[in-house]
Amino acid sequence: MTPSQEEVEQAYRRCEAITREQAANFYYGIRLLSAQRRRAMCAVYAFARRVDDIGDGEDPPQRKRERLQQEQERLGLLAEQGMAAAGQDPVLVALADAAVRFPLPLGALGELIDGVRMDLDGVRYESFEDLVLYCRRVAGTIGRLCLAIFGSREGAGAGAPSAEANQLADDLGVALQLTNILRDVHEDADNGRVYLPAEDFERFGLDGAGGTEPAQALLAAIAALDPEEQRLTGLVRFEAARARQWFVRGLTLADSLDRRSAACLLAMAGIYRRLLERIDADPAAALTARMSLPPHEKAWVAARGMIGIRP
Repeated sequence: MTPSQEEVEQAYRRCEAITREQAANFYYGIRLLSAQRRRAMCAVYAFARRVDDIGDGEDPPQRKRERLQQEQERLGLLAEQGMAAAGQDPVLVALADAAVRFPLPLGALGELIDGVRMDLDGVRYESFEDLVLYCRRVAGTIGRLCLAIFGSREGAGAGAPSAEANQLADDLGVALQLTNILRDVHEDADNGRVYLPAEDFERFGLDGAGGTEPAQALLAAIAALDPEEQRLTGLVRFEAARARQWFVRGLTLADSLDRRSAACLLAMAGIYRRLLERIDADPAAALTARMSLPPHEKAWVAARGMIGIRP
């Protein structure tokens, strides 16, 4: 049975609540958008959050894979049948409605699921190119979905974004995910995950962290971190410089967006860019405790985005 308009409105409200509660950095930007675009962004985020929660949850690995497969099948039906496939699931109802209003590439959410599967498979990233593939799947995909919701500078707002714009959105997603990785090095290692490429550990003389037990080796290196030790902090700064380059490319996307969409992008990216600079300034602190920006600083970055100041 097709949901009523009131049920659609309730579905959007549920997605907005999920976004406000679980994605403060994301919400600082999207609240600058018009109501319709903001609601669509929340629908995308809520589905992405569901997928991430499956990957990070307490279920056994096989059960996680089954649940991810179920979400992928639901997504496929949604792409084929639209609202008729949403059932009573508020996230799918909102996502189906958003897909009618905007040219959402729903297949990108399937790529996100593939990225979460990489986590379940314990993929070890030997090279930076391997890591970029992961970043494109778990974050570049979200960049492309956001782009489909944003309005263009010319005000067209309809039709699929250009290949060039999609590439820039994807690049910006990689920059954001690299920042996440640098922020969460210790937390991820605690969970048995190491995202930094093995070739870069070797580059900085940290061969053990690229070996058969990389998470344990990395935790040991962090525990033994000496303020004078330049290898591990040097690795963090090296990766931060890489992330900065991806930001420079990705942020040029703002030039093609309308004022409110550009403000949203600059606010979201600006918060992460500022976090990256904080990590780069004190990598030892970033390795031992999870860094974040205080609310007043996030608001300041968002305000700068509103007047078009690029981070």
